[in-house]
Amino acid sequence: MYKGTFLIKDNRLFFPATNRNRKCIGDLLSTIPLKGGSILEIGSGSGEHAVVFQKRFPEILWQSSDPLLIHRNSIAAWIDYEGLNFKMPQPIDINVENIPWIIPSKVKESLHIIISINMIHIACWNCTKSLFRESSKLLKNGQFLILYGPFKIGNKHTSQSNNLFDKSLKMQNKLWGIRNLEEVSNEAIKNSFVQEKLCQMPANNFSVIYRKVSK
Repeated sequence: MYKGTFLIKDNRLFFPATNRNRKCIGDLLSTIPLKGGSILEIGSGSGEHAVVFQKRFPEILWQSSDPLLIHRNSIAAWIDYEGLNFKMPQPIDINVENIPWIIPSKVKESLHIIISINMIHIACWNCTKSLFRESSKLLKNGQFLILYGPFKIGNKHTSQSNNLFDKSLKMQNKLWGIRNLEEVSNEAIKNSFVQEKLCQMPANNFSVIYRKVSK
């Protein structure tokens, strides 16, 4: 089930992709003014991104989340391992399709960014729709929803490796697969977001920054 995942110890999971992309994602976040407030991560997985970004941006509060208990246990173990218990909140159980999301009031009141890394291609399309729908309710005008992962552009894969990856995803679950950026952005528009920036990232991935706007 957790192909490419390694259990270190004390419930901590290690996702190899995290080491490869955490710097570039962190560099992208550094271009957005992070003056306090909180960031909600949807689908935090092992929790490695969460603790790295909490340490890199100590002025913000990084709220991790994941629907799987094994992942939440890993996140909690990473928080403890990195000595962040007095700074960083414990992970919360969010299944993106189950709305409204139950979020601590401290996080909800100070929220200014929602981020989801490598999630929408390993979930059904309804999860993407729910992500935009609920994010639109939680974020104020001018605030951001950030997606990271592989995308098709013009309904075409950007590399042969992504094409093969897409096929492997569909073999695991026919509802999974690399999403077409234009379809994702159309869903954004339906929920009062505009595409602010599209950044090409390493390993044929992209970061897409959506900004909430008035209807």
